[in-house]
Amino acid sequence: MTDSAAPCLFRLSFFLFTLQVMNVGRISATTRFYQFKVQTIRLTRLCQTNEIVTVNGKFPGPAISAQEDDRIVVKVINMTPYNTTIHWHGIKQKLSCWYDGPSYITQCPIQSGQSFTYNFKVAQQKGTFLWHAHFSWLRATVYGPLIVYPKASVPYPFKKPFNEHTILLGEYWLKNVVELEQHVLESGGPPPPADAFTINGQPGPNYNCSSKDVYEIQIVPRKTYLLRLINAGINMETFFTIANHRLTIVEVDGEYTKPYTTERVMLVPGQTMNILVTADQAVGRYSMATGPYESAKNVKFQNTSAIANFQYIGALPNSVTVPAKLPIFNDNIAVKTVMDGLRSLNAVDVPRNIDAHLFITIGINVNKCNSENPNNKCQGPRKGRLAASMNNISFVEPKVSILEAYYKQLEGYFTLDFPTTPEKAYDFVNGAPNDIANDTQAANGTRAIVFEYGSRIQIIFQNTGTLTTENHPIHLHGHSFYVIGYSTGNYDQQTAQFNLEDPPYMNTIGVPVGGWAAIRFVANNPGLWLLHCHFDIHQTWGMSTIFIVKNGKKVQESLPHPPADLPKC
Repeated sequence: MTDSAAPCLFRLSFFLFTLQVMNVGRISATTRFYQFKVQTIRLTRLCQTNEIVTVNGKFPGPAISAQEDDRIVVKVINMTPYNTTIHWHGIKQKLSCWYDGPSYITQCPIQSGQSFTYNFKVAQQKGTFLWHAHFSWLRATVYGPLIVYPKASVPYPFKKPFNEHTILLGEYWLKNVVELEQHVLESGGPPPPADAFTINGQPGPNYNCSSKDVYEIQIVPRKTYLLRLINAGINMETFFTIANHRLTIVEVDGEYTKPYTTERVMLVPGQTMNILVTADQAVGRYSMATGPYESAKNVKFQNTSAIANFQYIGALPNSVTVPAKLPIFNDNIAVKTVMDGLRSLNAVDVPRNIDAHLFITIGINVNKCNSENPNNKCQGPRKGRLAASMNNISFVEPKVSILEAYYKQLEGYFTLDFPTTPEKAYDFVNGAPNDIANDTQAANGTRAIVFEYGSRIQIIFQNTGTLTTENHPIHLHGHSFYVIGYSTGNYDQQTAQFNLEDPPYMNTIGVPVGGWAAIRFVANNPGLWLLHCHFDIHQTWGMSTIFIVKNGKKVQESLPHPPADLPKC
């Protein structure tokens, strides 16, 4: 090599190295663009053809996929006669609260004929998530998976599976769900049960006219598969199982867990769970089944399970399907057994010194009905009207964006006086000793709690028995939390046992039937965040409140300006 050639070769090598670094940067932080057309289609299920709301004409909706730290940009065009928004369930929206999606909380709805572009980063997150509508009960059909893969150089903490499949568990109504919600609200009574459960939009052969509406996975014998389970249902918690196969849980709500093997799992609405399944049985066809976990008493519910096929390649066409056995509908022990098995993969940094202690009761109320038309308007227990509350406050949804009102310091739309302890003191599980009609009246209001940036929060959720006890799926927007303890009965600080070493890190927790759950988290995401029961009927009735996290001292700890195309009310 000549002396003159050496500098040229060095410059060429440096140039190629720079290109490689730039390409790595692009691979690790890609912007992924999607377009969602919210539109109605005609769909035939259960012997009837009805009009439903979908995204891009698909039911369930299209999958969004990304890698950790990617940016996701979704233009949502509303082509329906209904208002709509999209919520990215489980995505923390770090410094992007404006794009979280709950209607009248962080934005006004996208009205018919209008559009809005969601623009957010999946910062330091990976796993299985869910997107769904967050207006009325539209998420009954407007939902889909959001899968965030690890970066290319980052392996799973378990052996890489042969293949993966996404399993969306849902509920299907033959009636228009927007009109159904309005009817339930007007009546003051309970909602009707869904007409069917579904697996990836298909009800399976247990339902009328559905022998061919069956989802199927083709399986290679002796291979291990990753199944991404998502409960997209709106008013029911559901069990899931596969005939003769063991399920190993490795992730819940987008966070890795220690492997835990079981025969069945239960998912609350909005919850996601990744499981490993090995095809270690004789070649054949096996059922995948989902059915109800109904913990409340005297409640009507759909009790027919949805069935899908877990079919080995090589099985004969006329193979008899091996049936799957689900737990009985109110098997609280089966639910607790799985919850007991959930642990974070490694030791975690649970907040120890707490800045704010909250005690929040959750339950169903019966409000007095003063209607002149009681037969139509007073269909709750004892001729009252059903409601739901947190600390006996039934949340009233204003017809403005509360986040926008907070940002612009507009007064009169909400108050900062949500009680951090119950306004009524009584035996929560057994209910008050007074007559129900006189004791379950809830106050109404749009009340918020304010936290300083970086506050370490502990919340005790106490399930009440003023009307009935049931497992309530409580979801917090903008944050995940450590589930440090739970049990049946009333919470007792002296006897409660907490796991502060490796508790699961979740965004939705089922507060046990007639019991309590304790969570801890750091309020380090500035903005305004919804806390609510993920049963749509309970949110409709008012089992919600809002958390406001103030800006920190640094620019990167502050809520940015609202987007220019933010919808108007």
